[in-house]
Amino acid sequence: MMLISLGVLIFIDPGATLNEMIGASAAALELCIELCAVYAVWLGLLEIVDATGLGQKLAKMLRPIIRKLFRVDNEEIEKMIALNMSANMLGLGNAATPMGIKAMQAMDTGSGVASFSMIMLIVVNATSIQLLPSTVIGLRASAGSSAPADIILPTILSTIVTTLCGISFVLLCDLLSRKWKAKRKKS
Repeated sequence: MMLISLGVLIFIDPGATLNEMIGASAAALELCIELCAVYAVWLGLLEIVDATGLGQKLAKMLRPIIRKLFRVDNEEIEKMIALNMSANMLGLGNAATPMGIKAMQAMDTGSGVASFSMIMLIVVNATSIQLLPSTVIGLRASAGSSAPADIILPTILSTIVTTLCGISFVLLCDLLSRKWKAKRKKS
């Protein structure tokens, strides 16, 4: 699509092609700088949460949910999952990634096969309930939206639905997989 647009622009107005490319590059750079500011604030906050021990407290508070949902019994993994979920709830998908990777590495048995807890983390991370979609609000604000936070309620509702559907699907697949394995053992 970009090549077609560039080709049409060169054909219609060759002089404007370079100006448009430079303008788009400048706009992309400006957007990156604005988003860096948003991420710097939230990543700093998450680092403070971790350094002050609030991450442990958050993991302790979420422990019953994390243990039941992810089927893990390791405090470090629970902490990383809790921080990952917290970052996702604040709409900071990129900030959640390092904690998700650490949790995945800790859950990896070296078998080369994703465990139930790893699959659940991927699904919960991908669908994540967002209470404050800060990245999207930041994008809307930088684009000049008059009400960038108007998306909060629709975002909360849609992410709750997607997360519940994702979790249900993983649980259903796990149940079917266990039944299939049990049936194969009987045969």
